[in-house]
Amino acid sequence: MLVVKRNLAANVAGKAWSAAISLAVVPVYLHILGIEIYGLIGFYVSMTAVLSLLDLGLGTALNRQFAQYSVTPGKEAGMGDLLRTLEVIYWLVGIAVGAAVVAAAPWFALHWFQSSRLHAEDLAEIIILMGIALACQWPRALYSGGLLGMQKQVLQNTVSVFFVTLLNAGGVLVIWKVAPTLHAFLSWQIVVNLSESVVTGAILWKSLPRARRRPHFDAALLRTVWRFAVGMAAISVTAVALTQLDKIILSKILTLEAYGYYMLAWRLTTGLYYIVLPANTAFFPRFSQLVALGDKNELARLYHRSVQFLSVALLPITVMFVLFPEPILTLWTWNPVVAARSSDLLALLVLGTALNGLMNLPLALQLAYGSTRLMFFYNLVAVVAMGPLIYRLTFIYGVAGAAWLWLALNAGYVFVLLPLMHRRVLQGHLREWYVTDVGTPLLAALSTALACKYIFPAPVTGAALVAYMAVCTTVVLLTAAVAAPQTRALLRHWVCVISRRALLNMRG
Repeated sequence: MLVVKRNLAANVAGKAWSAAISLAVVPVYLHILGIEIYGLIGFYVSMTAVLSLLDLGLGTALNRQFAQYSVTPGKEAGMGDLLRTLEVIYWLVGIAVGAAVVAAAPWFALHWFQSSRLHAEDLAEIIILMGIALACQWPRALYSGGLLGMQKQVLQNTVSVFFVTLLNAGGVLVIWKVAPTLHAFLSWQIVVNLSESVVTGAILWKSLPRARRRPHFDAALLRTVWRFAVGMAAISVTAVALTQLDKIILSKILTLEAYGYYMLAWRLTTGLYYIVLPANTAFFPRFSQLVALGDKNELARLYHRSVQFLSVALLPITVMFVLFPEPILTLWTWNPVVAARSSDLLALLVLGTALNGLMNLPLALQLAYGSTRLMFFYNLVAVVAMGPLIYRLTFIYGVAGAAWLWLALNAGYVFVLLPLMHRRVLQGHLREWYVTDVGTPLLAALSTALACKYIFPAPVTGAALVAYMAVCTTVVLLTAAVAAPQTRALLRHWVCVISRRALLNMRG
C-alpha cells in the first residue's frame, strides 16, 4: 500500500502541474493567435486522441504485463524481449501514422475546414506539421506504460513534468518572441515530442532488471499479450470514437470560430482528467498484482478506497464548474465575451466528463482481470448511434446538442454498464459504490455549493471573484472529504497527528 500511496502522490503532483501549465497557456494562445487558430489547435489535440487507437492496446498490455512480471521471479529476460518487440512495432506504426497524415493534408485543407483567415496552402502545411508531431510523440505512450507497470511512477512523472513544462512554456515563447503563427507552434511540438520519446525510452531501458542476455525481437511473445491487447484495442477504438466523434464531425459542419468556442469549453473540461488519471495510473498496476495473487479481499478494500478518494477529488470541482461556469471561464480566459459563449457548453461537458471519470476505476478493475468484452460491446453500440445523433442534434439544437449527447452517453456508463460489470467482478459491491463511494460525497458537495451560490452570490470584480471562488471551492472540497468514510478517517488521523505534535512542541 505504501507504493500505491507514493505513486498516487507522484501522479497527483505531476498531473496537477501539467494541468496548471497546460490551462495557463490557453489564454495566451487565444490572445496571440485568436479563437479560429485555437480551433485548429483543438483539432490537433483531437487528432492525437483519434490516432491513438492505432496503439492496438499494446501500451496498456505492456503496463499490465510488467506489473505482473514484477511479482513473478525469473522474468528479467522476458521483460527486455517484450519491450524490444513492442518497441519495434510502435516506431513503425508511428512512422506510418505520420506519413498517412502528411499524405492526407491536401485533401483536408481543401474539403474539411471552413476558415476565413487561412488559405488551403497554409492549412495543408499546418496539417503536415501535425502529422510529423504525431509521429514523434507516438512511442512515448509505450515507454510510459512500461515505467508505470514497473511502479516507476515517480520517475515517469518527473520526466513528464519536465517535458510538459518545456512544451508549454517554450511554445508560448516561440509564438511570442519568434513568430506568432501555428507553423512555429507545431515546429516546437515536433522538437519536444521527439526528445521526450527518446529520453523516456532510454530511461525505461535503463530501469529494466539486469538480464543474462541482450534483449531481442521475438514475435512469439505477442502470443502472451495478444488476447488482452486485441480487447484493449477494441475498447480503445470505440472509446476514442465516442470521445472524439463530436469534435471531428463538428470541425466539418461548424465554422472554425464556432468550433473554437466548443473546443475551448472542452479544453477546460479535460482538466478533470488530470484528477482522474493519477488515480487510474496508481491503482491499475496494483489491481493487476492483486488479481495475479488472488487476494480478493484486499482488492475489494482497495477498490472502494480508491473510488472514494477519486470522488472526493473529482466531484467538488465538477459541482463548482456546473454551478459557476461563466465566472470560471471569465477568470481563465480574461474575456467575458468568450466566457458567455462557452459557459453553457462547459457545464454540460463537465458533467458528462465527470461521469466518464468515475468509470475509470471500475474499468481498471475489469482490465486487471483481463476482461474487455463488456466495455467493447457497450462502446460499439454507442458508436453506431452517436454519429447520426450528433448530426441531427447539432442541426436542431446547435452545438449544445452534441454536449447533451456526451452527457447522456456517460450517464449510460454509470447506470447501465456499471451494474453489468458488478455482476461479473466483485459481486455484491455495487450498492456501496453508488451510496458510500460516490453518492455521499456528491450530496455533501452539491448541498454546500448550492448554499454558496444562493446565500452568498458571486461578486463580479476580479480580485473579489477569485477570493470567492477559492473559498467556495475549499469549503465544498472539505465538506465532501468529511462526508466520505475513507477521507474522513484520513482527516481524523491528520488532525490527531498535528495536535499531538503541537502538544509536544508546547511542552518542549
